Amino acid sequence: ILVVLVVVGMLVALATFTLGGNSLRRDLNNEVEKLFLLMQTVSEQAVLNNTEFGLVIEDKQYQFLAFDQQSGTWRPYQERLYRQRTLPEWLVVTKYIENDAPRLASNDDQLRPDVVLFSSGETTPFELEFAIGSAGLADDDYVHSLFSDGVSPVEWRHPGKPGEDE
Repeated sequence: ILVVLVVVGMLVALATFTLGGNSLRRDLNNEVEKLFLLMQTVSEQAVLNNTEFGLVIEDKQYQFLAFDQQSGTWRPYQERLYRQRTLPEWLVVTKYIENDAPRLASNDDQLRPDVVLFSSGETTPFELEFAIGSAGLADDDYVHSLFSDGVSPVEWRHPGKPGEDE
């Protein structure tokens, strides 16, 4: 009976470990999907309202900004849907953003967006990679990417599907 209990305990531990990894992957997918849908919505709002919007991504948070044409500055977008959001501690975001792309910002601006969603439907060219990376759980093979060449809409590349984009 003792051997059976040890074997059952090992199986339970293995199942818990396996489900834990899948849980983080599912959470990663949900976080990327949330940002992807928000970016699509903000891009549509930019075109419909003839307003430029921006996205600032910092260490463990991101927020959307709106360009105030009267003052020529970026301000946090006031709608609740686009409020500042915190990213989980285990989530690692890597930004690849063209430095010379237009951003409607001066050196005096305190808030400068990493990505601008223009009212023309274009964006600044960018790629954002999302991975699981804390507590030694880095999984280089499981990376989500949001990207745009600046002219095309924002696209989402899922892990394991290098040639297929959503």
